Amino acid sequence: MERTLILIKPDAIQRGLAGEVLNRFERKGLKLVGVKMMQLTDELLKEHYSHIADKPFFPGIANFMKSSPVIAVCVEGLDCVETVRRLCGVTKAREAQVGTIRGDFAMSIQTNIVHASDSLETAKAEVKRFFKDEELFDHSAVLATNIYSADELG
Repeated sequence: MERTLILIKPDAIQRGLAGEVLNRFERKGLKLVGVKMMQLTDELLKEHYSHIADKPFFPGIANFMKSSPVIAVCVEGLDCVETVRRLCGVTKAREAQVGTIRGDFAMSIQTNIVHASDSLETAKAEVKRFFKDEELFDHSAVLATNIYSADELG
């Protein structure tokens, strides 16, 4: 099973959408293995956004991401990374399809409700960045046989 990181961003927190966003992932059948509210620091943001930290627009992103706490979520499931990306919709939210989180709740490329890891490699690094091992839980999902076929569960 794959694991991936989701950040419920400040705009979702401020708009009272955190529960709705989390609910979308749970209803899909993804298993929660870690959840915590946290205030992001400059150091964490520079590491998380290292690929754009030298861009002129980065300070605006950092200020937005520090404007309110975020909720860090780790979910687990088959093809989890891609499934989460599909549920979120495209980054430029006003172009996201209706039915996706961004398509239903956002209009911006920055204030777009949620961050999701973009690859399995990135997901592994991001989960480690936001969660200590003891903050992640291996637990049986009693409904797994209602979510996956026996062949998929192995």
